[in-house]
Amino acid sequence: MRLSLRFFAVLCLCLVIVGLLLLPIAGAHAILLESSPALNGLAAGPEVPIKLRFNVRIDAMRSRLTLVGPDGSTQALEIAKEAAAETLTSQAKGLAPGQYRIRWQVLASDGHLTRGEIPFTVTKS
Repeated sequence: MRLSLRFFAVLCLCLVIVGLLLLPIAGAHAILLESSPALNGLAAGPEVPIKLRFNVRIDAMRSRLTLVGPDGSTQALEIAKEAAAETLTSQAKGLAPGQYRIRWQVLASDGHLTRGEIPFTVTKS
């Protein structure tokens, strides 16, 4: 009888430890793994393809991409529908040389919103 009680206690402890180890995985937010244009990178204009790849699936319908121009003006960018589940793609058109920022907001598969910015410079093609 004493052995089965000890076995039950060890089993419960193991389950708690496994649960604590898996907790960060279940609560992971979207992390930007790579982008094009790259952070503080150069892009040849006037047409700049945009691609952001994350570590988790993204709900593209509830995510946003905004282009901030050299003068501070903003322009919503249309997110392409045919991208992979963890990727957002778009196209910025008619960009003059200068400093730009891509503001992104994504809804990850875990239900959390994550935001960020990617500054880059447009050069003449």
